[in-house]
Formats: sequence, C-alpha cells, structure tokens
Amino acid sequence: MKGEVVYLYAFDVANEIATGKVRDILAGKPVPYEIRTDHTVPKDVPLYKPLSIEPDVLGSKLYDMPVYPLIHIYEVGVVSIAMRVAFEVKDLHGLLPFHKPVLGDGRALDQVARDLCIEACKSLKAAMIQSSPLLEPEAYTAFCLTDIGSRQILEEWMHENRQEIAELLTENQPGVLSDMQINEVLRIHRSYANTDLAVIDWDAALVIDLAGYVDDTLYVLELANLQLEEYRVMDQRLDRYLDKAYVDIQYRRFRIFGTYTTILRRLRTLRVDVTKLNDEVTHITKFFGDWYLARVYMGARERFHLNQWRNSVEERLKQIDALYTVAHTELANQRMFWLEMIITVFFAIDLLSIFLLKR
Repeated sequence: MKGEVVYLYAFDVANEIATGKVRDILAGKPVPYEIRTDHTVPKDVPLYKPLSIEPDVLGSKLYDMPVYPLIHIYEVGVVSIAMRVAFEVKDLHGLLPFHKPVLGDGRALDQVARDLCIEACKSLKAAMIQSSPLLEPEAYTAFCLTDIGSRQILEEWMHENRQEIAELLTENQPGVLSDMQINEVLRIHRSYANTDLAVIDWDAALVIDLAGYVDDTLYVLELANLQLEEYRVMDQRLDRYLDKAYVDIQYRRFRIFGTYTTILRRLRTLRVDVTKLNDEVTHITKFFGDWYLARVYMGARERFHLNQWRNSVEERLKQIDALYTVAHTELANQRMFWLEMIITVFFAIDLLSIFLLKR
C-alpha cells in the first residue's frame, strides 16, 4: 500500500484577513489555490480559492520520510496548515503509528504547525483585522491511498477490510471494536467511480484514489475542518461575552452615560462582527446539488456536526439580541425617569420664582 498522510491544522488568528493586502508569506509569494475538478461539476458554482504557499520541506523527518508543509490563508481569519508525508506499508494497521506524529528531532508535528502559523502571522500582520490569541487548532488527519496492492473495486475492498478501516480511523488495535461501532465508522462514505472512495470519521478520514489525485477531496475536508474551528471559536467567544454581560446587567449599578452605554456598544459590535463572520463562514462552501464534492462535504458536515455548531452560534446571537433589547429598554427607562425629574425640578423652580417675584 502506498500513499500519504495529510495532517490538517486550522488556526483562528483574526476576525478577518484582507488577502488583497498580502504580498508575501514566509518570504514567498502566495497564489490562489487551484484544484482539478475531475468529477462532474456545475459550471456556475465557483469554488472558493484561498491564498496558498508551499514553504520549504521541514528539516526533520517523520518515520524517515520528508514532511512537506502547505499553508492556506482564508479571508475569514483562518490559517490552515497541511503537513504531507508519504508512506509505504503492508496493511492498514501499519498506519496506526501515524496518529501520533513525532519528528526525528523529538518535536510533535502539531507544535511544528503552530510555530509555522506564528511565523506566517508575522508576514500577515498588516492584513489581519482584529487579531486573536492563538488557541489550540482544529486538527484532522487524512490517510490517502493511491495504491491498495490489488485491482479490486473499492466498494468490495472496503467491505472486505471494514474492520481494519474502522480500527485505523478510530486508532484502535485489532479485535477491539464491536460490529456496531464498525458500522458507525463506515456509515459515511462517498464514491464517484470504482477507483475512488472516501470514508469520513470524526477525527480522521480514509481517502482513496487509484488515479493518484486526492487534492479535491482533501480540500473539501479542509473547508469542513475550518468551519468547525470557526464555529467552535465563535461559540466560546459568545459564551464569554454573554456571561460578562449577564454579570454587568444583573449585579452592577448603572449610570445613563456609564456602564449601560458601554454594554450596549459592546453587544452591538459583537453582534455585527459575529453575524458577518457566521455568514462568511457559512458561504465559504457553496456546494449545491448532488455532484461528488458536494456529497463529500455534506458527509463531512454531518460527521463534524456543523449544523449543530451553527445552530448553537445562532441561538447565542438571539440571546444577544434579547440582552441588547433588555439593556436598551432599561437605559431608555432610566433616561425617561431622569428627564421627568429634571422637568419636575424646573417646573418647581418656575413656580417658586413666580411666587417670589409676586412678593
């Protein structure tokens, strides 16, 4: 069996990256990422093209094989890094050690990806809008095969090796998984021809193309992984803001031009930013119909529970709207109260002045 393992890391680095301002990344000139659409594709559905650059091969090897990094820059504020390493093994169990990639110099591959992202962000600093602290990335592993050692139809091959495939994708030793779990792992799989197959699980995928081209399927998985990272970050960010806003409104004393005004401004800005980002992240994958890449994406979307994450974000946006309405109403009531008090004071002064002048 021959192929390559592709490690995908999605880093949320900013609210937005103005890709038009990017001139170089790591001293290299980025170009729009292109993939071949060998399968039937609607001509009126354009694929999103992030900026792409291929840095130099890593200085240290993984299992005596060189590691080739690839960086993608997305306008939604994400830097996606792919690490590709070739392999040749006897069977699928020979790929199990690749689940925990450690380079020959002792460094974990995810730390290398993090360092590479930090270096890339230095080049992107002028183009980053509202940069974010670098958190843990959303990681995903794709085992890509271009030679399975036989000429079987892949659907038949999958059924014959169903247990080994499930054990590989879930990182389990032989004989551990039940039939129910094996069926669940293999439940989401896609195929266009007898020579290609994609089995999508939560933490890893098996992508096979005996013609040797897997970049289109990998790109769809990368987009889904990117969306999962963005929804996760948005959800955490909204949780923090909502908790702080609840405390501000419930336990603090407010002034007309003090805390309430600050809360309203913060909620208004957050609502606009998150709504815009949510819309951009959603529409970065404009896959419609039943063409192959669309079906691969819908499988990944189901496996990653993207709809549930998106619903969670939208539910919190509704909570922000409700909180904004409560704060705005309270502020308006306070202003009306003080306005009535001022009118009453002036009216009393007017009466008093009339009484004193008559005397």
